[in-house]
Amino acid sequence: MGRILPQTKAAAVNPLKSSQPLGAALAFLGVDGAMPLFHGSQGCTSFALVLLVRHFKEAIPLQTTAMDEVATILGGADHLEEAILNLKARTKPTLIGVCTTALVETRGEDCAGDVANIRLKRREELAGTEVVLANTPDFDGAIEEGWAKAVTAMIERITRPGEQARQSKKMVILPGWNLTVADIEHLREMIESFGLQPVILPDVSGSLDGTVPDRWITTTYGGTSVEDIRELGTAEQCIVIGEHMRRPAELLQRLTGVPYVLFRSLTGLKDADRFISLLSAVSGAGAPAGVRRRRAQLQDALLDGHFHFGGKKIAIAAEPDQLYQLASFFTGMGSEIAAAVTPTDMSKILEEVPAQSVQIGDLGDLEALGAGADLFVTHSHGRQAAQRLGIPLMRVGFPIFDRLGSQHKLTILYQGTRDLIFEVANIFEANRHAPTPEALDPLRKREMPDALRSSPLARH
Repeated sequence: MGRILPQTKAAAVNPLKSSQPLGAALAFLGVDGAMPLFHGSQGCTSFALVLLVRHFKEAIPLQTTAMDEVATILGGADHLEEAILNLKARTKPTLIGVCTTALVETRGEDCAGDVANIRLKRREELAGTEVVLANTPDFDGAIEEGWAKAVTAMIERITRPGEQARQSKKMVILPGWNLTVADIEHLREMIESFGLQPVILPDVSGSLDGTVPDRWITTTYGGTSVEDIRELGTAEQCIVIGEHMRRPAELLQRLTGVPYVLFRSLTGLKDADRFISLLSAVSGAGAPAGVRRRRAQLQDALLDGHFHFGGKKIAIAAEPDQLYQLASFFTGMGSEIAAAVTPTDMSKILEEVPAQSVQIGDLGDLEALGAGADLFVTHSHGRQAAQRLGIPLMRVGFPIFDRLGSQHKLTILYQGTRDLIFEVANIFEANRHAPTPEALDPLRKREMPDALRSSPLARH
């Protein structure tokens, strides 16, 4: 277990983290017919919206209560009620996900009480729309806490409590925020190949997968339905991916009795084998031929790729669960974690990261700690540091705005691990420096000592 080094700087230098409300909004975007609503000023929403649009290259439904100076002093309950009623009348969402910002949280507003009063007072107007509140102050935590809080809030508000008749083939999947659209889509296909029926919450693969609808839709389209969330208690098993998703899984188990199995990562041969073994045990069927073939392909990729990874020094900056996922992948391939940086210390998974130490900090810390690394691994804001140090950059996480197709990159199970091996090995190959004659033979142009230069042997 490595040491966790606290943040010591008073200011962030090239910030690493994305805020909690952004993570919550991203989770709400994985629900069909949803509209995330930031309770705060317009600036908070605009900044998050820009990041989401640049990352996904899609039109993102995101609204704000637009609190002004008066509302900031007197309270924003009226602005919240007006925003919810306007959204209901104009966009008719099935779910409005309220994400609080630092403005209302610092003021100490009773947002839960305000939302409860709005639901009660406006019951008829809000019929057919669930209003879910996630308390997500910007000044605390980061994107993965916001994502987990939104999922917890949806289960708490919508899921029908109590023991229910179980459907033997139905499985609830609670994916971590760091799974891409391609990851979640691949996860569903893998589970269905065993004859099982997955319900994924949230399911951004249906709403942020790059498809273009045949008409303008003001809310999300695709994703988990509200009815599916309501009936989560009828599942036989829950699979949780990422330590930050433990809390919503525990809540689901407490409400409905559905047991859960937690996977800290699905990247790598061991974790993929464990996942496939669970699917086989739940379904009572062996792994399909296509799955066994992908496993064989990964084994071959491990043999081909480990020559490129051995002894390489890797510097990673990411949120805790993604940091653990990537650090475990690289050390499993024979590399060394030269620097590990994360924006928050709120996760127990940091104690399991295979590095000598984990620095709570920003991309300035990554640049300082990773100066001698062979590879930088972080999101697009790390590109300047990598360029200054002359180190290649592998883009992961959020946001990635200077490359296309980041959401269609597979990173989990056999196929995703194989693709990661090839991607990293090709980066190393492309940045390999050809040896010079001087490097191969350092004695080639050495200076001859004076005593030898004057000897008769030197003249011959």
